[in-house]
Amino acid sequence: MMLVLLIKKGVYEMSSKDKPHLNLVIIGHVDHGKSTMTGHLLYVCGSISERDIQKFEKEAELIGRGSFKFAWALDKLKEERERGVTIDLAFYKFQTKKYYFTIIDAPGHRDFVKNMITGTSQADAAILVISAGTGEFEAGISATGQTREHALLAKTLGVDQLIVAVNKMDLANYKQERFDEVKDEMARNLKLFGFDMKKVAFVPASGMKGDNLNEKPDTMAWYDGPTILDALDTFEVPPKPVDKPLRLPLQDVYTITGIGTVPVGRVETGVMKPKDDVIFQPTGKKANVMSIEMHHETIPEAIPGDNIGFSCKGLAKKDVRRGDVVGHVAKPPTIIKDFTATVQVIRHPSAIAVGYTPVIHCGTAQVATRFAEIKSKITKGEKTDKPDFLKNGDTAEVVMIPTRDMVAEKYTEFPSLGRFAIRDMGQTVAVGIIKNVTSQ
Repeated sequence: MMLVLLIKKGVYEMSSKDKPHLNLVIIGHVDHGKSTMTGHLLYVCGSISERDIQKFEKEAELIGRGSFKFAWALDKLKEERERGVTIDLAFYKFQTKKYYFTIIDAPGHRDFVKNMITGTSQADAAILVISAGTGEFEAGISATGQTREHALLAKTLGVDQLIVAVNKMDLANYKQERFDEVKDEMARNLKLFGFDMKKVAFVPASGMKGDNLNEKPDTMAWYDGPTILDALDTFEVPPKPVDKPLRLPLQDVYTITGIGTVPVGRVETGVMKPKDDVIFQPTGKKANVMSIEMHHETIPEAIPGDNIGFSCKGLAKKDVRRGDVVGHVAKPPTIIKDFTATVQVIRHPSAIAVGYTPVIHCGTAQVATRFAEIKSKITKGEKTDKPDFLKNGDTAEVVMIPTRDMVAEKYTEFPSLGRFAIRDMGQTVAVGIIKNVTSQ
């Protein structure tokens, strides 16, 4: 799935091996131009050749979608091309002057939010793409839109570094007034979600035209901030907890001819090396690591932040699945019986009571989980013990029991496996942080 890096114009000639690595997810409402912007970024950074773009343009024109040429660099599935929406996750790499990125293009359509959560759970930073087009921004920010939900989920899943790309400025005639309008409304929401607004860059751009991706255009002379690529270089590499036990949530599992079963995922903590004895929880399947690859290159070890595929001796595809967590046999991931969490209710149409069983998204796992006990809640600063129900705006301490085996950890020990989103009725209704777990 990875594209070979082709250096273009000599701009980013340093080897990616010599640069720090970051995982970047592209999020936002459907039709706001995420795939087009991402494809154009890959092009200006040299990850896609001129020949490839011309090929995509010809293919797109055959079905009357010539403007989709950059998006088609990412949307490989036939259904995605016909519908014009991103369904699954796409992984590519590109370089800026300072970093090399694994870029995750996540779906924006509400039907595929589960896949978006999986992608965002693996990211160090995000670009939130918002359309400046008349009516398009308003649709994304509405109650049925995905703009706010994606931003909230990014924060919940630990993505604190964010660029807001105000895209399709060409549709707004490059007017500063429209940019300021979109920026002010989105900044208000991001502040409510807990983002540090001093560290969030708002960048006007056109993914289709290429405006402000790597060069500032004359059409937006009023803008004196960074380009998208300049803003990406303001990110910081998160700490890499190599001293903690190995935790690697699986994103997917493939069968590759000549190699065998290859699980794929992102190392959250610890280090994985060839010859390591590992265990896949909650299935309990044990295996020996034979080789590790990242971006189609064999590597001697995988550390936190690395998106890898690895082959194992004695492992069949049926033995493991998305949502499983890999650890060393000596220090296996925790299979939980129940857990205590702090939950914040955001958008539930009625009320949450004991017995409520929504799906929680923790790491890459998606498991129906029951509210077994509501210990207390805080409503507008007032605490109530043993409340009967929870409503929007409440923060509560609850005990939850998964309906099947799953891996979860205390947030203070393994943050990526200690936070979760609660989804029901096609939307995110609450978010939570795990305080304590009872293991099986």
